[in-house]
Amino acid sequence: MDRKIKRVVSTAFMVILLLVVSGALYLYSSVFGGWNTNHTPTSQVLRTSKDQVFEPVLPDNPVVLPRDFSFQDEFQHGWWHFFANVKDSKGKRYGVQWSYFRVAINDSNLSGWLNPQLYVSHIVISSDEGVWREQRVARGGIGQAGMTVKPFRLWIDNWYWRSLGKTPFPGQLDVATDTFSVNLKSITRGPFVIPGDKGYVSKHDLLPIASHNMTAPFLSVRGELKMGDEERISVEGQGWMSKEWGSGLLAQEQQGWDWFVIHLGDETTLSVSRYRHEHQLPYVFGTLATNDGKVIPLSQEQLTLRELGEVQLKNGKTIPDRWSIRVPDYGINLTTSAVHKEQWLPFIIPYWEGEVKTQGSHEARGFMQLTGY
Repeated sequence: MDRKIKRVVSTAFMVILLLVVSGALYLYSSVFGGWNTNHTPTSQVLRTSKDQVFEPVLPDNPVVLPRDFSFQDEFQHGWWHFFANVKDSKGKRYGVQWSYFRVAINDSNLSGWLNPQLYVSHIVISSDEGVWREQRVARGGIGQAGMTVKPFRLWIDNWYWRSLGKTPFPGQLDVATDTFSVNLKSITRGPFVIPGDKGYVSKHDLLPIASHNMTAPFLSVRGELKMGDEERISVEGQGWMSKEWGSGLLAQEQQGWDWFVIHLGDETTLSVSRYRHEHQLPYVFGTLATNDGKVIPLSQEQLTLRELGEVQLKNGKTIPDRWSIRVPDYGINLTTSAVHKEQWLPFIIPYWEGEVKTQGSHEARGFMQLTGY
């Protein structure tokens, strides 16, 4: 009898293992396969197939809080970003980046193992001593990853962002890997920002390529980091969180984007994006937000974003690591530079992302994200 039970358990285990592996390979090839020389992996993931019908991003659908903190599975993508510039008691600086990405491989609404959602998350810590990073990938429908809103919780395996209320804040990011861990608590010290036209942010000057957006640009961050065999380090500083969702976030001839988030001070933050195209000039836009509730959209006519220098990374890729950002109407004239050059993230969605520092009108800190290189 015992032998029969063992055979049944063993057979069941092999079947489950086969299903998991087959499902993962299918999802991976469906979402991230089929790349060609004309498009980068990032841009391929963020385009909608012609035979799939997801909810379109329209300007007459304003972002509403707290309603839109929830998932929008009717859209193809949802993307959370968290950046934190923190210091320890000795003044040593650290950068922390957490990303949580949802992408649907088709427009079906099935549950369980047939669920069309795939989740990708990564965590990065950077300092003068090095970079610690890890990625998790999970499928939807089986409890491995997902979201609840009462209370608010995003999770993938044992990584999570959670709060006790219906919004992300006050919130806690808790991520543990085999070699490092992050435990940070964040509270808002200023208003949420709805950029663009009530959250509708255009990414192209001729085509209807857009996404819905919201940001929490004024965060106080406090908690602990642990790297390798070192003791836990208490840190505190500033943070930024954003959520973006839509369907087909890139046009067919779009190469990628360059994105900057700068804490100009305790009272003001600047976000600047440049979307690059194969046969057109880049499309540049931005948002200036103040702690008293002012939200100022910045057009191409109001700001200038220009590359000043580039560096070749150890993996052979060349990226622009120094930039000029100017917004003359508001007295902003910045020269930005990457704090740590070797921060290419070789994940499923590969890009460069890391801390930047500025000189000029403001000596500030922030983050830069470069895709499509």
